[in-house]
Formats: sequence, structure tokens, C-alpha cells
Amino acid sequence: MSFMEVTLQLLDGFKTTLLIFGVTLVFALPFGLVITFGSMSKFTPLRWLTRTIVWIIRGTPLMLQIIVVFFGPGLILGMQAFPRLTAVLVAFVINYSAYFSEIYRGGIESIPQGQFEAGQVLGMKKP
Repeated sequence: MSFMEVTLQLLDGFKTTLLIFGVTLVFALPFGLVITFGSMSKFTPLRWLTRTIVWIIRGTPLMLQIIVVFFGPGLILGMQAFPRLTAVLVAFVINYSAYFSEIYRGGIESIPQGQFEAGQVLGMKKP
């Protein structure tokens, strides 16, 4: 293999990496926010469910999650497996959504109660 062939293959892999990064970011950020609202919900079963799912996802390796997403539907439901790129994207979005939800939750819970009171004095509604 020549230097040019190897370089072109590396650039092709770099494009795929950027695609995975971009799609993961676009979907994981808002999905993580939705999970955050579920984990901070006043409805106890929803709060327990979302916190348990986040705990499981954060406690398992990403490689295991990719394997489960790729082979799981075929083994459990008898469906045809996802294409490789789709399985990776789904696993990455689920994984990073769990991490982003914890980042959001920590940020929201770190706001002092006085800030909420100041917002109410200014006419803002409490969520």
C-alpha cells in the first residue's frame, strides 16, 4: 500500500468519526435533558425508573452496550440486526444521554434556593 492509499483510508475513517460525533451530540444533548426532567420529576415511579436506567447505563461499558444494541434485537426478538453504523449511533446516543442527564441534573440542583426566590420576586414562574 502506498502512502496515498493509507492517507485516503484514514481520511475516510476520520469522516465517519466526525459523523458519529455530530449525530451523537445532536441527539444526546436534548435526550439527556428529557431524562433529567424525568429524574427530577415529582412522580416517584418515573423518577425511580429514569435514575435506575441512568445508573445501569453509566455502570456498563460502552462496548457492551454496542454489542447489546447490535446483537440484542436479533437474539431476543428475532429481528434482523441493525447496520453497524446505526447500532453504534444508537448505543452512543443512549450512553451519552445518560451522562449528559447527570451533568444537567447536577447543574440544576446546584442552583441555590435564593436564586429561585429571586426569580419569583422578578415575576418568573417556578417550573
